[in-house]
Amino acid sequence: MNAALEHSNPSARLRAALDIGTTPDPRLLGALLQRCAVEPDFQVREMLTWALTRLPTSLTVPRLIDQVRSGGAQARSQALHTLSKVKDQAAWPAITEQLISDSDDEVARSAWRAAVVLVPAGSEGQLARMLATQLGRGEREIQRSLSRALVTLGSVIEPLTREAASSKNDRVRAHAQATEAMLLDPDAGFAISEAKRVDALGVEGSAG
Repeated sequence: MNAALEHSNPSARLRAALDIGTTPDPRLLGALLQRCAVEPDFQVREMLTWALTRLPTSLTVPRLIDQVRSGGAQARSQALHTLSKVKDQAAWPAITEQLISDSDDEVARSAWRAAVVLVPAGSEGQLARMLATQLGRGEREIQRSLSRALVTLGSVIEPLTREAASSKNDRVRAHAQATEAMLLDPDAGFAISEAKRVDALGVEGSAG
């Protein structure tokens, strides 16, 4: 089965991951984690994650945390993604400020998504403050991911987005305003372009 996970054909690797998940075997945990770290195909990675969720959390969560702390970029990103599916709050201590602000965008995005799933009751404010430090980061898709994570936390983010909406950094201001708008109307989507336009008009108006 290990060899099938390394087959050159992604369909064969997909089938191997499906078979492993259908008949879970803890002895294949290491092979699944190793493949997650290097698998180039998105659908295969999703199947690998599913196979991992089929194993006992007492075995998978400690190994996934190890990957988050010491693996390469893809290993960390995929481990975080898997932890968000497992939803075991024992993994919460692995969500650090350093991870939230990781220089690799995909690792950071995965950390944001995992964090809002794993955060224990009462720690939402702490997480919101960590996430808010990333306002203004990256291009549209990265910013939308952060806004979605923040909005998941609910009204606890309001003081933070309000403060950021008056930042001297125009990217931070626009991102905070778009996040506030999303919180008020989640169905409206992520209107960062509109927020930038309104912000620019506001700045020009105040300058005049």
